[in-house]
Amino acid sequence: MAKPKSEQEFMEEVAAELRGESEPTDGVEESDAPETAADPDELETLRAERDELKDRFVRALADAENTRKRADRDRREAENYGGSKLARDMLPVYDNLSRALETANEEQKEISKSLLEGVELTMKELLNVFKKHGIEPIAPEVGEKFDPQEHQAMFEAPVPGTTAGEIIQVMATGFMLHDRLLRPAQVGVSSTPAS
Repeated sequence: MAKPKSEQEFMEEVAAELRGESEPTDGVEESDAPETAADPDELETLRAERDELKDRFVRALADAENTRKRADRDRREAENYGGSKLARDMLPVYDNLSRALETANEEQKEISKSLLEGVELTMKELLNVFKKHGIEPIAPEVGEKFDPQEHQAMFEAPVPGTTAGEIIQVMATGFMLHDRLLRPAQVGVSSTPAS
């Protein structure tokens, strides 16, 4: 009884047959096979069928490879960007914590010192979690040039001493998830100053 072939051996044998390198199997030598005079039309039909099967096989292999690559790419994208909706939903939490820290005046800071320290620690932890998951803040500085790839202009105003397209106010920090923009930084931009 013949030993069953592994899938790899089978694929190698089929590939060798398609290349015309087939080896005789089952102990039958080519010279042992009865020679028959083949009809030229039948021979041509068999060659056409062989070529068609070879073409289908090559296309199936290419399709399988493309499917594997597509699945691998989809898996990587899901791993990197699968949490983008959750990350986007967490941005208002960051905004609210930032506003709470920014609006506290000195008197409130003295009265609610431990509360503000808790808010600061929560903010730091949130930023650490963001960083761990590939979420980086876009925090432009006043005076930087406006970049439409990372910034969203909320207003334009002529401000003396600035050049057109210069950031004059930062209203909200933007965020990137790996190489994708989650939210642009919201900024005010200087227009051409009035003369």
